[in-house]
Amino acid sequence: MLVDNSSIILNKRRNMQDKTGQNVPQVDFPVRHNFDWAKWSTNDLFADKTVVVFSLPGAFTPTCSASHLPRYDQLTPVMKDNGIDEVYCISVNDTFVMNAWAKDLQVKNVKLLPDGNGDFTDGMGLLVEKDAIGFGKRSWRYSMLVKNGVIEKMFIEEETPGDPFGVSDADTMLDYINTDAKPPSSVVVISKDTCPFCMKAKEMLNAKGMTYEEIVIGKDATHITTRALSGGGGVPQIFIDGKLIGGSSELEEFLK
Repeated sequence: MLVDNSSIILNKRRNMQDKTGQNVPQVDFPVRHNFDWAKWSTNDLFADKTVVVFSLPGAFTPTCSASHLPRYDQLTPVMKDNGIDEVYCISVNDTFVMNAWAKDLQVKNVKLLPDGNGDFTDGMGLLVEKDAIGFGKRSWRYSMLVKNGVIEKMFIEEETPGDPFGVSDADTMLDYINTDAKPPSSVVVISKDTCPFCMKAKEMLNAKGMTYEEIVIGKDATHITTRALSGGGGVPQIFIDGKLIGGSSELEEFLK
């Protein structure tokens, strides 16, 4: 007999409560760190710190890999500029999976916490059954702001079937921390190693303190990529927040 996984999730969700004002669960996270085993305790992670935590159903899953973790990693420096000491990602996965996921996504700013036994998530009351898709028990998607181990604010996803993702995102959390905080622009530079105008464009971005990802023609892609995205084959081509800016001259005008 087929099992309706959405009803399982909904029935489980009805027993969940917002734990704002309460202490986070007291647990140890077994981690593989620097090629050896270690245990990070709740006290190690939360005491005398202002921390953002977000939890998700699983490493390497689509929404978690495409949106949830990458955006938090991008916005963590801005959060730290606004009083946050650390940003933690929790998932009911073992430490080897979490380490591999961090490496695969090239995570630089978020610390990944493996809740392999589900102890922390269960203590939060947010452990859900996902047997119908072969996941077993996993975390419901949520985020929270924690000060010295006490939960100040929680964003828990709606009680709807599937895997809702609407309020536990990084932008919602940043807006709660500081409504005036400005997220960094998402910048991509298509370049070529021998191109002096590419070097000029990157120098201008660096001077403005704007981080960017670089696609190098001949290494990461071909000129077909440039033509497909910008309509021309020349480099550099700079994209900011989904908009084609153009080459180095156009970038110079844009930055003015």
